[in-house]
Amino acid sequence: MKALVYRGPGKKEWVDSPMPTIEAPTDAVVRITKTTICGTDLHILKGDVPAVVEGRTLGHEGVGVIEEVGSGVHNFKVGDRVLISCVTSCAKCDSCKKGMYSHCEDGGWILGHLIDGTQAEYVRIPYADTSLYPLPDGVDEEALVMLSDILPTGFEVGVLNGKVQPGDTVAIVGAGPVGLAALLTAQFYSPAEIIAVDLDDNRLEVARKFGATKTVNSSKGNPVEAVLELTGGKGVDVAIEAVGIPATFDICQGIVGAGGRIANVGVHGKSVNLHLEKLWIQNITLTTGLVDTNSTPMLLKTVAAGKIEPKLLITHRFPLSEILQAYDVFGNAARENALKVILYQ
Repeated sequence: MKALVYRGPGKKEWVDSPMPTIEAPTDAVVRITKTTICGTDLHILKGDVPAVVEGRTLGHEGVGVIEEVGSGVHNFKVGDRVLISCVTSCAKCDSCKKGMYSHCEDGGWILGHLIDGTQAEYVRIPYADTSLYPLPDGVDEEALVMLSDILPTGFEVGVLNGKVQPGDTVAIVGAGPVGLAALLTAQFYSPAEIIAVDLDDNRLEVARKFGATKTVNSSKGNPVEAVLELTGGKGVDVAIEAVGIPATFDICQGIVGAGGRIANVGVHGKSVNLHLEKLWIQNITLTTGLVDTNSTPMLLKTVAAGKIEPKLLITHRFPLSEILQAYDVFGNAARENALKVILYQ
């Protein structure tokens, strides 16, 4: 089969790779029909995730068709159409029993990280019964790819960790795919204002279409001053960091109001400065997290019911065989006006 393989920082190849096989009774082999590229994949290529070794097949999102199942798989059979969760859950360890699947003792975020991932023609899924979801009838597969990672990530790590409440003023710093996923799902809780902050006017326009009430271009003046002006000097109730660089984390520290929450979603490859000398007196809460995907069943129902439309996040489509071109587009998102790309076969 063909797969997108990591060759060290800045290097990747679309190459022939061995077909995955059943290695444990609880495994399934899935033929990928649609997958995508994540900002985390770009972090890996920058060298920000040293646990990813040379030769690893990247990718942790996708939908597909089951080709083979182990003897211990009971919920799925060959031919079933499935959503692949970016987080693998054994459902039996202490962390999984707490609903903290990201810290599964034999799983968590392993696809495209510690084991071969989904940017390939086929992928092996450990603990298939609890790491795959049946695709609902009548829902576009492209929309469901967004449920592998970015929608539950924006919702759980941004909206839920940030405890968005009715009437809140929420700032989302970074209007990329995960930030926009947080914007879509924050509206479940009826915040009074959602302020989108980004460098790119195109993404800010998309954010307005998705429900942002105000926007701030952080390349034009001081974004902290701009947000404080929009909030009458009080700051925001919830600041969601959705980029993963020191500059955006600093913005969140500068705009959070008294009693507010900073929900860090971004993947940070460098240290940031935590300004406790200013924040200690403000009663703020700071949360971090890796998505657990325990919200995926609820989000599946919400998407199937047409309550939110994650397909709107998709801007580009490529055959899987053109994945290198897709990476070029996604890696130059501002130039290409790219949000999510779909790779299909």
